[in-house]
Amino acid sequence: MALAVCWLFDRRTDRLLRNLWVRLEELGLPTLLSHTHGHHVPHLSLAVLREWDHDKVMKAVQPLLNEQSAELYFDALGTFRRGRAWLVPAVGVEVLQLQAAVVSAVLATGADLHRHYQPGRWVPHCTLAPRVPLVALPVLTAAVYDVLPLEATADRAALIDSGTGQIWAL
Repeated sequence: MALAVCWLFDRRTDRLLRNLWVRLEELGLPTLLSHTHGHHVPHLSLAVLREWDHDKVMKAVQPLLNEQSAELYFDALGTFRRGRAWLVPAVGVEVLQLQAAVVSAVLATGADLHRHYQPGRWVPHCTLAPRVPLVALPVLTAAVYDVLPLEATADRAALIDSGTGQIWAL
């Protein structure tokens, strides 16, 4: 179980990403739509915590993310080890600086940050499917490149409990 500090997308982007999840599911590729508790939402995580004090984290990141938004441009597909497939956003320096500020704020609360979210190691991504076997990559790639490029707006932030899907708006 983890707590993620996330950017959520505007209605248009959210709908497009959910439609892509549905299309991938129809092609036999499990996505976040059907993963674990089934309450996942399209998002971009700025920090993922393995241990935390919820109230302290909320207070620390609220001022940083209140009324923050970002225009993102997705035009590539990425994969992590063990088959996690994701969309690659182009991000500007302001997004990198905000992510570093979020990390500093959560670390100051005593939270335990997942190592992949340390500034300089963080790879911005929007997860599509958690476990894609190598043999399914051509199917995934064809479906994804049917909808890319995608101009996206991340227009609000939230804390999300990955174990339950519970969301706390910021």
